[in-house]
Amino acid sequence: MKQLSVQNLSFSYSDKKILDNISFNISKGEFVTLCGKTGCGKTTLLRLLKKELQPKGKLSGKILYNNIPLENLDEKDSVCKIGFVMQNPDSQIITDKVYHELAFGLESLGLENSVIKRKIAETACYFGIEDLFYKNIHELSGGQKQLLNLASITAMNPELMILDEPTAQLDPIARENFFNTLKKLNRDLSITIIITEHTLEHILPISDQLLVLENEKIIYNDSPEKIYKIAETNSYLFKAMPSAVRISAPFLKPNEPCPLTTKGAIQYIAKNLNVKPFSIPKKNHSENAILKLKDVSFRYSKDSSDILHDLSLELFEDEILFVLGGNGAGKTTFLNIVAGLLKYRTGSIKLFEKKISSYKDKTLYKNNLALLPQDVKAVFAKDTVREELAETGANPTDYGFNITHLLKKHPYDLSGGEQQLCALIKVLASKPKVLLLDEPTKGADSILKQQVANILLKLKSSGISIIVVSHDIEFAASCADRCAMLFGGEIISEGEPHKFFSQNSFYTTATNKIMRSFDKNIITVDEAISSLIWREK
Repeated sequence: MKQLSVQNLSFSYSDKKILDNISFNISKGEFVTLCGKTGCGKTTLLRLLKKELQPKGKLSGKILYNNIPLENLDEKDSVCKIGFVMQNPDSQIITDKVYHELAFGLESLGLENSVIKRKIAETACYFGIEDLFYKNIHELSGGQKQLLNLASITAMNPELMILDEPTAQLDPIARENFFNTLKKLNRDLSITIIITEHTLEHILPISDQLLVLENEKIIYNDSPEKIYKIAETNSYLFKAMPSAVRISAPFLKPNEPCPLTTKGAIQYIAKNLNVKPFSIPKKNHSENAILKLKDVSFRYSKDSSDILHDLSLELFEDEILFVLGGNGAGKTTFLNIVAGLLKYRTGSIKLFEKKISSYKDKTLYKNNLALLPQDVKAVFAKDTVREELAETGANPTDYGFNITHLLKKHPYDLSGGEQQLCALIKVLASKPKVLLLDEPTKGADSILKQQVANILLKLKSSGISIIVVSHDIEFAASCADRCAMLFGGEIISEGEPHKFFSQNSFYTTATNKIMRSFDKNIITVDEAISSLIWREK
């Protein structure tokens, strides 16, 4: 049964065509993943499927929900039966308490209190958030907030759930838990899922259908198992595939099924391939520490607990240092303290052997230090991207980016990945010696991530030292000189990426999870492929 039917759908913003004659059908209970490059129109397509969120523009074609045109759908049915989870959890939360948020939608429907209490209690138990029930929203981590959004919508008994990159701000473990919850909703309640994601590592194996949006059209609409055949000729698609696919694909025989999971890849390698000895590449950076944190402690109020305590860490000259950790670990707080935006309680921070507090009249930000915040919208103040870059004299071509097609747009009209890119270009215009980046690949596709990694390596070679706070483990493995783990308010481990990831069981790359049975030091797809050879029969 067709639950959702999109027929010859086209959409344009003024003179810019976003979608061109798109058609696809989704049956009741299917789990569908939509992927595509940053800015290709994924969010626009998803919002068109929820009439309350439809963007303004020129629309043609049909969208049918249970054979009813979307615009004719009863208001109550539209609100209840089609749920929508946004990328940023904070942009969707309305109230101040967890139980208030769970009840908000139900109260808006005018349900009796006894019904509301039963539904929110049942929902809290199903999602395992009983311990959070009476907490304030501001006490929750990003992962907990996004889980709350999902729970609040589920309490309204939706038939279709639409999710727009819901894990973009989650750490790897929270991301995997979120996907497991989606799988459970799909399996137990037969809720149809439509989700867009750049990170396909965990979502592709549980998907029934994969849609690929490119150049305004759907270029692939089939089961995930067959995608590798066209992905090998499409650089974006191939880099977006799970590590199991990218590692196995070069060795597959014609029409041989491709593993989608870690387990499947391990079994395929064990049966068919040998692993050559792998030598860990040397990471080169100076031993001259230019930024020193010693026993730094911080709390947001006098009566609250420390967010950071006795934290010590050094950044060396010409080094890319990644600080990793779970949601709510204090990574953003750490960056804001280093950037002089928050005043630490005890300890010391020195930049070029000078205390951070000694930099007066904003001299800290004059060719010394720059910060790209997690909420990049805070960087923008003009009406167009062209004006934003002109304000600082930024030149995108200095970093190998072509953003000509974005220059006339308002920064708030860009996709999440495009906003990240433009904000990074603007921040780099200050020519800092130390660059602080808070989740620079949030909302970025696999190609853009590689471009950002190349930029970081280029900046490092030009003498800039970089601290990156990130949830993106694969990104860290591709360009870090050193990784550090922030947990419980302090740095609990640090080391060169191969040593760091090979010693972790969960907080490691998908490639390392596959290859550790053969060589624990292999952490990237390229390393894995170069180490594998056909086994002679």
